[in-house]
Amino acid sequence: MDNKKRLAYAIIQFLHDQLRHGGLSSDAQESLEVAIQCLETAFGVTVEDSGLALPQTLPEIFEAAATGKEMPQDLRSPERTPPSEEDSAEAERLKTEGNEQMKVENFEAAVRLYGKAIELNPANAVYFCNRAAAYSKLGNYAGAVQDCERAICIDPAYSKAYGRMGLALSSLNKHTEAVAYYKKALELDPDNETYKSNLKIAELKLREAPSPTGSVGSFDITSMLTNPSFVSMASNLMNNPQVQQLVSGMISSSHNPLGTPGTSPLQNDLATLIQAGQQFAQQMQQQNPELIEQLRSQMRSRTPSASNDDQQE
Repeated sequence: MDNKKRLAYAIIQFLHDQLRHGGLSSDAQESLEVAIQCLETAFGVTVEDSGLALPQTLPEIFEAAATGKEMPQDLRSPERTPPSEEDSAEAERLKTEGNEQMKVENFEAAVRLYGKAIELNPANAVYFCNRAAAYSKLGNYAGAVQDCERAICIDPAYSKAYGRMGLALSSLNKHTEAVAYYKKALELDPDNETYKSNLKIAELKLREAPSPTGSVGSFDITSMLTNPSFVSMASNLMNNPQVQQLVSGMISSSHNPLGTPGTSPLQNDLATLIQAGQQFAQQMQQQNPELIEQLRSQMRSRTPSASNDDQQE
């Protein structure tokens, strides 16, 4: 593979990371965007060309060179001496044991076992991909991303590595990159329902934006207010004598500048409003618990699924 394109990809990847997390001014960000476009045009490379990824990121390579540290064996050039038959067999045994630990949710042990398998045979993409899954289960998504990059570098046609990369990136809220990796995973495995579902979720996260009519997170207030069940329930509640009494109390207190002795008019209004809100919520729950659960589910953020991707090889 063209090493110049690999280098260009590493630089573009670094610049993208700086755009997201570098804390740069708007002018500096605009300059980086222009630089990225120039590099992509000059070398025919984009950030979606994940098959060009190196085992290490550019900052990691630079740090190793600057400090004179020797790169770990599993991060060196893929052109290495093949493992002996004994090492290969032992690596497979360790991988199988790691898979068993994953089944019983002993993820720390699984990470250690996969790591030992990698030491014996660092050219096996499956070991890195399996360890990435274990890292994700432990919440170490950065470690999962790094292992997926290594797996892809070893085997650019390994669909599961792209899928697990997308899952880790989604967990890091890097949905643009996640979409690119899910698309690549689907190119290699078009019938995988998990990849299809996770791609839709990642694309939805990208499209999500505050609604001009008012929304909180993923909670769609417009949909709620136009829901026939909600409108009917609200109408019935407003005709309830108790609710009408509360509203009348709020209106009368707004015309009473003195209010309750020892309290301000604002405090009286807030107390009445809180009481009305509590009454309204209680009656909503009693009259239509299904609708309440539906509204709650809208407020829960959807997350990508690992499902059949949990299966280790």
